[in-house]
Amino acid sequence: MAILERTLDRDGSLFWILKGMRGLLSVPAIILTISMIGFAGLARESGVDWIHAAFMTFAIWALPAKIIIVGAITAGLTLPAAALAVALSSVRLMPMVVALMPELRTPRSSKLSLMALSHFVAITCWVFAMEHLPSVPRDKRTVFFAGFAVTLTLLNTVVVAVAFNLMGQFPPIVTGALAFLTPVYFFLSLFGSAREASGRYGLFVGIVLLPPAHWIAPDMDILLAGIAGGVLAHLMALGAARRSRPRIEDGPR
Repeated sequence: MAILERTLDRDGSLFWILKGMRGLLSVPAIILTISMIGFAGLARESGVDWIHAAFMTFAIWALPAKIIIVGAITAGLTLPAAALAVALSSVRLMPMVVALMPELRTPRSSKLSLMALSHFVAITCWVFAMEHLPSVPRDKRTVFFAGFAVTLTLLNTVVVAVAFNLMGQFPPIVTGALAFLTPVYFFLSLFGSAREASGRYGLFVGIVLLPPAHWIAPDMDILLAGIAGGVLAHLMALGAARRSRPRIEDGPR
């Protein structure tokens, strides 16, 4: 692909589409693809058909939302309840879309194309875009992002379909290890994309608070740990900022 890029005009859209597709070889994209194999195993064990699992991968895309809907199917929840759970888990993506769209928008961008690209905004695509878009010409950012995000989604749709049908040949320990990569991937992605100390504090405080939250309210453990961890992390960041302020003021002028 790199050889093909060198033969293309940098002002052409195809060059930047291929440039975005090269992101499929990045570590986050590879880890996400491996995590999708774990999701295929989860869907298979939950009794979901492989066609439905592949459709969920393309239509829902965000991995936590897919895990939630598979859990809702397993628990026998009604359709409105499952839809509400998925919608609540996807609200977290709205700030990512709000932050990303100004980076993609140009005076010639159509609202329809931006709305279509917003479907592919998830942690992996958002982190990749925010890291690489500043070095991409503004008029080529939409095709660059599409080259990465759309191709990654299609690739993982195929991976889930193939892995689902091959999962019966994997030892149980391999399936479990692949599924375990999912939380590891999200933790590392969130930690790496956190721009403020409070974001990193929140991850560690939330992990510490999760066991007691599960003991207090098993059905709301993640919600309680997330809210309490976020509040404590914010207070910790404020305290650290206040402690560092006198040192700055007393320093040499």
